[in-house]
Amino acid sequence: MVKLCNRCQKEKAALKRPKTSEQLCKQCFYTALEDEVHETIVKNKLFKAGERIAVAASGGKDSTVLAHILTLLNARHSYGLDLFLLSIDEGITGYRDDSLETVKRNEQQYGIPLKILSYQELYGWTMDDIVRAIGHKNNCTFCGVFRRQALDRGAALLKADKMATGHNADDIAETVLLNILRGDVPRLGRCTNIITGEEGALPRVKPFKYTYEKEIVMYAFFKKLDYFSTECIYAPYAARGAAREFVKDLEQVRPRAICDLIKSAEQFRLDTKTGESLPVPGKCQRCGYISSQDVCKACILLEGLNKGMPTLGVSRTRTKKAPKPTKAVQPAAVNGLVQ
Repeated sequence: MVKLCNRCQKEKAALKRPKTSEQLCKQCFYTALEDEVHETIVKNKLFKAGERIAVAASGGKDSTVLAHILTLLNARHSYGLDLFLLSIDEGITGYRDDSLETVKRNEQQYGIPLKILSYQELYGWTMDDIVRAIGHKNNCTFCGVFRRQALDRGAALLKADKMATGHNADDIAETVLLNILRGDVPRLGRCTNIITGEEGALPRVKPFKYTYEKEIVMYAFFKKLDYFSTECIYAPYAARGAAREFVKDLEQVRPRAICDLIKSAEQFRLDTKTGESLPVPGKCQRCGYISSQDVCKACILLEGLNKGMPTLGVSRTRTKKAPKPTKAVQPAAVNGLVQ
């Protein structure tokens, strides 16, 4: 028996929505997803007419669908936004060089100008160089920190008012779990914010905060959008992979689990009695970009690379008391190795 679309009751159902379990035809699915994103934008006041918006573009499914939907909604609802694509070339051979070709095609398809910045020109290092220096462990730490600042620099260079990122509901649910596992109380309290960086010069917004990854993939597939689907060659070494698998397992048992994780974290409130406090945003004394410390994470990591100490700034270290002075040992007395 042919199943009809639950909404229009006319067309044959083409899919079952992972988020709601509705049986929908393609057109009703497009409308449902686009309307939900529009509602998220309007309800949370993500944009103002006349703003210049940098759309963080990697060529992957999330950023490609984001560019497509923002272009569509901007015209449909007269947002009055000036959109442009901003991409970062991390210098990952066989991955980023190929995905950037997709972004260049998106520039032509959506009629949005594109700016590309590279780690090489900003930091003097590519991710391939960094991995050769430090190995596969912690490489995602370097990439995440550098990429965030590189996007900020590019957006500032092109005088953007805000940046829109393709972070979806799955991404945010994974971050909630990671912060719980790390015991990172301050970040747990703010990781679900739909707007971040309001205290700085460049706020970031997440129009896909409540949009499931599976539905983004379905939208891109049925719309036949041009996107790059290969995973980063260094991604299998990332800690986030374990959280991602756990979230997917939860979704299999209960589709609403992703949204429930997000909503639980939204209700989280910092207990000031514990002594934990939110970091106060300021500016890095070296590069001038936003930082809660005197020297930002990017500058510390870069210093470690340039000094041949790649683990500098990667792991948290506790302040130790200075050891009590002891009698100096003469070189000749050390195990008899020095003559």
